[in-house]
Amino acid sequence: MAYNITSWFTVKKLTWLLLAISLISLSASLYTYQRIQQIYAFNKAVSVGKTPETDQQSFEAKFATALYLAKKERYKEATLLFTQLLQKGNTEQKAAVQYNVGNMFFLRGLAINGANMTVRNEAEYFIRQAKTAYQSSLKLDNSHWDVRHNLDRLLTMLPGRPTPGVGESDTPGLIMGNIPVGLP
Repeated sequence: MAYNITSWFTVKKLTWLLLAISLISLSASLYTYQRIQQIYAFNKAVSVGKTPETDQQSFEAKFATALYLAKKERYKEATLLFTQLLQKGNTEQKAAVQYNVGNMFFLRGLAINGANMTVRNEAEYFIRQAKTAYQSSLKLDNSHWDVRHNLDRLLTMLPGRPTPGVGESDTPGLIMGNIPVGLP
């Protein structure tokens, strides 16, 4: 029993097949055009700080809102949104969230510290929080050079670890000067 392939490709069948393919292509093109317009409107709304009309619950919308709040120095709300985003997203997105949290803490520490390059008191808390966030970001994605740069700048500002037993003194010889080192 031989199959005749030419019976499958009649003019009528080919016409209907090509018509169906063209309708599917047209509908896919219209959907793609509509989606591009939505993305354009989303980007425009986010860039001016408005709530987008589409994709309001997406990671990108919440990230943009948190970033906008951080730029407006509304750090508590931005930190809450960024913290919620840590439960969502992929590794790269989580690294970006940690990077921005680190930036917020770093900026707050710099604002408190002023032009002084040595960190004191409450500014040290913010700088250490920024350090933790930057390190978390690098653990998630080690390819971000901006995170490395900011962490490097931050580490130069932090005071060194105090020597145990030294207290407030910078010269440990005064406190432990009479204790011999090594065996007699």
